[in-house]
Amino acid sequence: MQSPSKQAETERYSMTNRPSQRQNNETRKIELIPNFSPYAEGSCLAKFGNTHVLVTATVEEKIPNWLKGQKKGWITAEYGMLPRATHTRGRREAASGKQSGRTQEIQRLIGRGLRSVVDLEKLGERQILLDCDVIQADGGTRTASLTGAYVALQGAVKYLLEEGLLTENPIKAAVAAISCGIYEGQPVLDLDYAEDSNAEADANFIIAEGLGLIEVQATGEERPFTEAEFQELLNLAKQGCGELFELQRAALG
Repeated sequence: MQSPSKQAETERYSMTNRPSQRQNNETRKIELIPNFSPYAEGSCLAKFGNTHVLVTATVEEKIPNWLKGQKKGWITAEYGMLPRATHTRGRREAASGKQSGRTQEIQRLIGRGLRSVVDLEKLGERQILLDCDVIQADGGTRTASLTGAYVALQGAVKYLLEEGLLTENPIKAAVAAISCGIYEGQPVLDLDYAEDSNAEADANFIIAEGLGLIEVQATGEERPFTEAEFQELLNLAKQGCGELFELQRAALG
């Protein structure tokens, strides 16, 4: 029998006014398809509901100039959204000659999240570049990108191990990301666009399995949110990332 507090928590998460009709602590249908691209050293097609991101990993036997002489490698990411990833065509950023602030923010977030779980000295003096291309967007593109990028990164490391270029895996832990928010007064997990665009507060959490939080982005959109509400969002994020870690393991075999 559940304790009264646990029963109340279960009942709260089962109450839903979500457009998707999901329970408040329920993710979208998530698929992580590894080795999707036959040419890249590692790849993953990450599907979070109607958000689809193709991530490819490229190994480069070189490092940025500012890293030379430090005897370690680098992990970086580039992020982009295809013109018809949304309901209307967006202009390619290359056509304007510069990336938007949002694009730069997201790709830096992905790079930071991945580097935090990699021993860069064990990687050696090489770089792994993760290209995250949003094919279809319905909210949560940055969290889907990072979660899929981890699978693609593992594929690239597997390639390096099989080629004898590495003797041990430099990745210390799994890393995943998930969004949470306050929607119609309720804490909810894995927001789609309809929820995200109407959320009272929203947050993105990056978590390393067994190690803890890497990054939290949390914003009150329509109102301030309380510490208690933030704790509920954190609890949902831990649950969601726990599910993502299992999906990553299954994808990697």
